[in-house]
Amino acid sequence: MITKTMDELHTLVKRVLLAAGADEGNAEETAHHLALSNLSGVDTHGIWHIPIYVAAIQANELLPAAKPAILQETATSALVTGSWTFGHVAAKYAMELAIGKARAENAAVVGIVQTYHIGRLGTYVEMAAAEKMIGMVWGGGYGQVAPLAAPYGGKTRTLHTNPISIGLPAGGESTMMFDWATTALSGVKVENAYRRGEQLPPDSIVDKDGNPSTDPGDFYAGGSYLPFGGHKGYTLMMAAEFLGRIFTGADSYVEAGRGGTIFPHQGVTMMAIRADLFQPFADYAERADEMERRVRAVPPAPGFDGVLAPGDMEARAREQRRREGIPIAEDVWQAFVETAASVGVEIA
Repeated sequence: MITKTMDELHTLVKRVLLAAGADEGNAEETAHHLALSNLSGVDTHGIWHIPIYVAAIQANELLPAAKPAILQETATSALVTGSWTFGHVAAKYAMELAIGKARAENAAVVGIVQTYHIGRLGTYVEMAAAEKMIGMVWGGGYGQVAPLAAPYGGKTRTLHTNPISIGLPAGGESTMMFDWATTALSGVKVENAYRRGEQLPPDSIVDKDGNPSTDPGDFYAGGSYLPFGGHKGYTLMMAAEFLGRIFTGADSYVEAGRGGTIFPHQGVTMMAIRADLFQPFADYAERADEMERRVRAVPPAPGFDGVLAPGDMEARAREQRRREGIPIAEDVWQAFVETAASVGVEIA
């Protein structure tokens, strides 16, 4: 296991992105996002993705120096093109736009089209919560070219991981936040298990005939991801598809050669709502804090150390990893080092 501080990781990632063709601003923002994801314990959305990003740049699927821009706008809404640059850059721009509009008009909705992978969605709803706003992110369209997930009750691929994130500010307590794929596992976890010869948890995938499996090899032999939570997860997967791809009109902004096999039809909807819309923020914060303390005070069930509020795991990971360093799996680090070398960056 390799251990790095967030600053070290940020610096190394930025060097690689600059060498791969990113400009200063895009490299800085993307490096910050990836390092923060690793710091938060969400290693599936950290430096694991660097080899994919560099390959996408080299294939001209991702334009590393492009900038997002507004396609259409009202006082409470906007549609943003990411101009096929790093999704982290486009998504931050869009959430900042939503926050600014919500500050003036109480609530705002911003859609994003034409952008690459936006990374850890929790980052953007935490931005809203830091401004005393409720933030939401819904993503869809990832299965239009190469679907990977079966609908509930089906045996063939037609959807994808379709992520959702919601963040709610508190007062003295931590932001209540959740961020997950609507599949039982993220694609990165399935790939890691396959490369490492590990089994998957039950109810994560089916094989090509629709039979339940824990062998990641069955997925790569034509199987499918499953929605989490059966029919309930499936309905949220569909909601993300509607709010992401269909609502934003992302299909109308597809460009040949851009976005690879996952992101050409990607549509993302972001929402920001003032938490003090119906009451003074102090009253909202008092009730939010009380609710968090109440759930944490519930005696743990057998096999659990305690009850957590959504977002506690990331907050605890950040505290621990700031103190002890960020652990990086050997295979992930090796892939990062090899990718860095491929663009002329030597990492000791």
